[in-house]
Amino acid sequence: MHKFQPPSSSAASVASSASAASSAAPAGIGLYLRAYAVTFVVFMGIDAIWLTQMASRLYQPTIGHLLAPEPDLVAALVFYLLYILGMVVFSVRPAQHDASLKAPAGRGALFGLVAYATYDLTNQATLQNWPWMVTFIDLAWGTFLTGTATLAAKAFLQRGR
Repeated sequence: MHKFQPPSSSAASVASSASAASSAAPAGIGLYLRAYAVTFVVFMGIDAIWLTQMASRLYQPTIGHLLAPEPDLVAALVFYLLYILGMVVFSVRPAQHDASLKAPAGRGALFGLVAYATYDLTNQATLQNWPWMVTFIDLAWGTFLTGTATLAAKAFLQRGR
């Protein structure tokens, strides 16, 4: 039978380090939540302007026959929540460590290009008469929007440090 022995100083040190690490975790989560909130506001604000201006000028004339009479707001909300999560993880939070603006802008723009290409090129490959013009404009928009929103979020979050 073994007798209970109190933890040695090295075990207490490990426990103390674990406790310190767990108390640091909420601060890390807080940074992500703050980055998410800022990115959400910036991205949604810019994209709302685009959509209200371009829906009748670009999308209705070119793919109106494919559009639902009313958008599915639940699906749109889920898309935006997931997309902005991807932006925060892959471009906004990593940008906080960059001194220059070039790398964050590039990372954000690339994320936007890849994500928008996933949608538009899938449509191009699978739908009849999907206009190449819509694909090119959407790819340019996704690249610009995501790169710009990444830089704006980076600037806002650095100012608030």
